Amino acid sequence: MAIQIGAKPDSGFDDPIGMLKDCHRRIESFLGILCVVIDRAQGRSLTDEEREAVKAAVQYFRTGGQRHTADEEESLFPRLRESAAESFEEIDRLEDDHHEANDLHGSIERLYSTWIESGTLGAEDMRRLHTETGRLKQLYSDHIQVEETVVFARASQVLDSHAIEAIGTEFLFRRK
Repeated sequence: MAIQIGAKPDSGFDDPIGMLKDCHRRIESFLGILCVVIDRAQGRSLTDEEREAVKAAVQYFRTGGQRHTADEEESLFPRLRESAAESFEEIDRLEDDHHEANDLHGSIERLYSTWIESGTLGAEDMRRLHTETGRLKQLYSDHIQVEETVVFARASQVLDSHAIEAIGTEFLFRRK
């Protein structure tokens, strides 16, 4: 990802909630690429620039996106379930979102791969790709809003410094 002058630096492992928020910005950026390309390139072959941008976005979701999901489901969510006295319906919904997003990513990747490899995409596949990228964009928009306004706020209230440090350490090991 390009460095933007004047931009806030990414959070470190001492701020795992900040890292998750930073990752949300990358998700939005790479998802934007997938949505813009389908909107602009319908009915024609992708340009070299579009192909490379799509490949980078797909690769990000295959690696960084999967790691982000693991960070939440294996490190943050279990601790929130243990710490929060109230029911955590949001977490169940967010985990369902992760499963739906994973399925959509698989389909979107296959459709874009077909488009890149063959130079064209049939009308039905084009409609499906447009529908699925739109659904994924809405899913992430709603998902990120709940995480950042409800779940992360609650994490800041109920998790102590030891839990935050442990989460950051787990994030670090996931990246080695």
